[in-house]
Amino acid sequence: MARTRSYCPGWRRLFKRSLKRITSGLIGFVLVLVLAAPVPAQETPQFSVLSDHLPGFTEERSPSPPPSQEVGLKNPQEFENFIDQLVGEEISKSSVPGAVVSVVKDGEIFFSKGYGYANLEENIPVVADRTLFRVASLSKLFTATATMQLYEQGLLGLDDDVSQYLDFALDNPYSEPVTFAQLIMHTDGSTVRRIGLAARTAAEMTPLAEYLPDHMPPIVWEPGKLYGYSSHSIALLGYLVEQISDTPFVQYIDEHILQPLNMQRSTFLQPPPPELADDLAVGYQKQGGQFKPVPYLYLNIAPAASMSATATDMAHFMIAHLQDGRYQNELILQPETARLMHQTHFTQHPELPGTGYSFRERIVNNIRTIGHLGSLRGYSSSLTLMPDRNIGIFVAANGFSGVHGKLLTQFFDRYFPSPDPAPVDSSIDIDPSRFTGVYRDLEFPRHTMAKLSGVFEHIKITGGNNQSLLVQTPNLFFLGNPGQKQLIPVEPNLFRRVDSNAFTSFGEDPEGHIAFAFNPIYPKIGTYERIPWYETIWVQLGIAGFCTVFFLSSSVVWLIRPLIQHRGKRHEKRLNWALNLAGMIGLLNLIFLIGLPLSLWLTGVWKVVYGVPAVAIAFLCLPLIATVMTFTLPVANVIVWNKGYWSLMERSHFSLVTLAAIAFIPFLLYWNLLGFNF
Repeated sequence: MARTRSYCPGWRRLFKRSLKRITSGLIGFVLVLVLAAPVPAQETPQFSVLSDHLPGFTEERSPSPPPSQEVGLKNPQEFENFIDQLVGEEISKSSVPGAVVSVVKDGEIFFSKGYGYANLEENIPVVADRTLFRVASLSKLFTATATMQLYEQGLLGLDDDVSQYLDFALDNPYSEPVTFAQLIMHTDGSTVRRIGLAARTAAEMTPLAEYLPDHMPPIVWEPGKLYGYSSHSIALLGYLVEQISDTPFVQYIDEHILQPLNMQRSTFLQPPPPELADDLAVGYQKQGGQFKPVPYLYLNIAPAASMSATATDMAHFMIAHLQDGRYQNELILQPETARLMHQTHFTQHPELPGTGYSFRERIVNNIRTIGHLGSLRGYSSSLTLMPDRNIGIFVAANGFSGVHGKLLTQFFDRYFPSPDPAPVDSSIDIDPSRFTGVYRDLEFPRHTMAKLSGVFEHIKITGGNNQSLLVQTPNLFFLGNPGQKQLIPVEPNLFRRVDSNAFTSFGEDPEGHIAFAFNPIYPKIGTYERIPWYETIWVQLGIAGFCTVFFLSSSVVWLIRPLIQHRGKRHEKRLNWALNLAGMIGLLNLIFLIGLPLSLWLTGVWKVVYGVPAVAIAFLCLPLIATVMTFTLPVANVIVWNKGYWSLMERSHFSLVTLAAIAFIPFLLYWNLLGFNF
């Protein structure tokens, strides 16, 4: 008797066409979900909630107005015209709804003015001495100042082990303890946490004493060795201020810093008290070319980012720090303590910018500046001090904007110009291959499912001409698109950038291999770790793509098998359960791969700051079930190949599905997606 074909021709053609289209569409869909999180530069990044990165803060020079006839900041009217034009252009281009600028010089307010709207819906303008902005991470400077007040009173030592002041244990596997100085400088070795750092209402906020024991990130680097920015480090510092002073943190800041500085329109309270709440600028994000108001974030890490302030009040704070702790007749710090805060206490190399006690260095036009950046959903801010020139600049906006970087770049080029960088003459021989590879910013969450955000922090370093290196930052992953930078070697592990006088250095591991890149992009302190090839995004996407293809094929085959004509029933009688199991595993993993990112995308990725939504938790159950089922597939593979069950194509496909299911397990573990890691 003639043997019948396994599939009728019509079903076979339909199956092939459908499989090809579905596979192509699914891979494209997964790539879009993974890669499209950074929306175009003018839009608010969907994953940006709390950070210290702002667009425009690179060392790339933008076209600036011609230098002032007199070097230095001297003419208030001329300066006002300059700022009016610059900020006015940003607002007219719809880059930001509203902004405010205050400048202090020689102990006085030199300039203070608001621009645009604090509330677009009600046409409320920004007023410098009335409108409050959430200044995000600039709050850290106040927490650090409070810590230094306790230090000069002898209530704590900067090199003290903070654990002796805590009522819970830090997750520190190293013998080196975490100190106050390390917390202030972000060298404590902790990592980043983004999930659950905020609440939807004031009533849902978690007090520091309850929040930190459960949410303080673990120590992942030996304390004191590397700089790694973490808001939770400063939140812990604020809790220590609370514990040591025996005063609630918000009350302590108000009594010991805000009131002495006459900062009557500033607060760490969330939301601001009734007398200030109506004057808080509405935060906006740009979506589809339109500004949309964002909900108020009630932060559980108040000492790190909850402050709201006017530009005038921030001017008082800048004056106090520039005047060695004094504002008018009030002294918030002893002169030696204020100077201690501003000194460089940590740097990865003497040629690189470092950090003081929360004040971070930038070298702009050969001038040392110290300050901080702030970015909270709907708000952005910056504070820059020029201690040697007794000048301070505060800028805030109620949107995610590059106005800060543009203003400072043009300010320095206009009033404190410097000659173009001299050509770099390198006579040192190096092996560029020692330094090439993919590097990842240290500042990403390592122990939760938010680890996926780390893919947006990759840079690639390749070899260039004449032993130079090229630092590539694809716009696909990077805020502000810093572009490509060329590095010329000047010492064995030290390079100078061709486009500026800035330097980049590299650090070695104990075996002498290059393991870190310091300050490869931004003109502030920063650390990038070299990652192995299998951790690069394209390899990880390749694994995900391979698994997706065979999860799709196995689930499709399983679902349509009852509708297809078969040659016989032999394979249905022998290990039919294995085919069904492979189909179920593929379908479960496929639903997870689509459902989890889709659910987060539809609810708003940034909303994980409130916690992981229930629908996402439900999707996280699927790979747990599939993983348990996967352990039976290798046994079934041995049987079908030894016994010769099924056709060669069916056995090969089954083995590839098994391989995909097994490979998917370490993939999930690497990204903290196997289980409930949040």
